Amino acid sequence: MTTYEDRASHGGAPDRAYSRVGDDLTAVVERVRESVEGVIEGKPEVVRLSLTVLLAEGHLLIEDVPGVGKTMLAKALARSIDCSVRRIQFTPDLLPSDITGVSIWDQQRRDFEFKPGAIFAQVVIGDEINRASPKTQSALLESMEERQVTIDGTTYELPSPFMVVATQNPVEMEGTYPLPEAQRDRFMARVSVGYPSAEAELQMLDVHGGVSPLEDLQPVAHAHEILKLIEAVRGVHVAEPVRRYVVDLVGATRTHPDLRLGASPRATLHLLRAAKASAALSGREYALPDDVQALAPAVLAHRLLPTAQAQLNRRTAEQVVDEILQRTPVPAAPQQQSGFGGLGRTAPAYPQQPPRRL
Repeated sequence: MTTYEDRASHGGAPDRAYSRVGDDLTAVVERVRESVEGVIEGKPEVVRLSLTVLLAEGHLLIEDVPGVGKTMLAKALARSIDCSVRRIQFTPDLLPSDITGVSIWDQQRRDFEFKPGAIFAQVVIGDEINRASPKTQSALLESMEERQVTIDGTTYELPSPFMVVATQNPVEMEGTYPLPEAQRDRFMARVSVGYPSAEAELQMLDVHGGVSPLEDLQPVAHAHEILKLIEAVRGVHVAEPVRRYVVDLVGATRTHPDLRLGASPRATLHLLRAAKASAALSGREYALPDDVQALAPAVLAHRLLPTAQAQLNRRTAEQVVDEILQRTPVPAAPQQQSGFGGLGRTAPAYPQQPPRRL
């Protein structure tokens, strides 16, 4: 990462806080990654995507069959960070006020007193979110997009950082309500944990056979460190060709013949933010087209609705995204990129350094 001296020598404004955050980013993320991977065996790509969403200020939807560790992944991520955590078990009888809070009449004060709901936490785990009614699901819309809750005409700000990690089971459909498009669009990415390999499952028997590793899991990063990392991700440079590449990919979903609903402008913004976070996790201060390509299926697929004919042909949204990635031209590498990170210096050409996995 760029040091303070490098930035000053190139005419950038001195910012010791930014330099310190950049130097510490890999170390902090490495601690969190190791902590989560100690619970989720053999799924490094899933853990990395979870960290990417966290640093990109997004929300994560974990969708998979029962028993593969969806809730355990959400809990491990939450417990690895020294943040306030609340878990909501979504059921058909859950009310919106159970999530947002309610105003209760105080007999002594002779006035209404607001009692915050479970949404007032820095990491909110929504277990089996599709079991709640659409009315209850809609209680999350304002908080996930605007990071605030409005009750009885009064707006309450949510703590920062704020992340919703929701799980749902795509197989069992009894007593469930499909997430509406507006709800799915507010999740930055969707991930499927999948079954572990035979070696990982054998190791899981050794680690989880006695006691759950969640019981001994301790925070390895503080909330203020996560806020600094989020601020560092915001400063990652994205060249104009890469930004146009993001727009072209999202735009292609709106005209594809196999889709009756393409990705929204919010998806464009989410894909850009996720690419910046991925670049930061790889130790770079600039995003590559590779970052966009790697994240496009997770960020775009859950927002797309295939046509009836595509469903008859068993065409999935993931297959459509892969086809769009193959057809959309990748931007050529410029010789130089100016205005690196808004610091008044020259950025390296983005293909010069390939993505580095943590």
